[in-house]
Amino acid sequence: MLKIEKTKAFEKDFKKVGLIAPLVDVLHYLINGKKLPAKYRDHALKGKYAIFRECHVKPDLLLVYYIENNILKLVRLASHSELF
Repeated sequence: MLKIEKTKAFEKDFKKVGLIAPLVDVLHYLINGKKLPAKYRDHALKGKYAIFRECHVKPDLLLVYYIENNILKLVRLASHSELF
């Protein structure tokens, strides 16, 4: 089981979005080291964001995260237009 760390940006995003069922599902998979189902469209980012992964919690709600040293780092939770 992975430990969770959140960035300040994620905490701010989370306050806007709230705790929604799809996010709970995604976090359950990630914390337990399981592969996300295809519906979440999990993928690695490229270029200067190459250390991060992104998945679609909802069609236009993205979770940006990375896993390092048994820590799940939650970076952002926002729409595509807010992130990029």
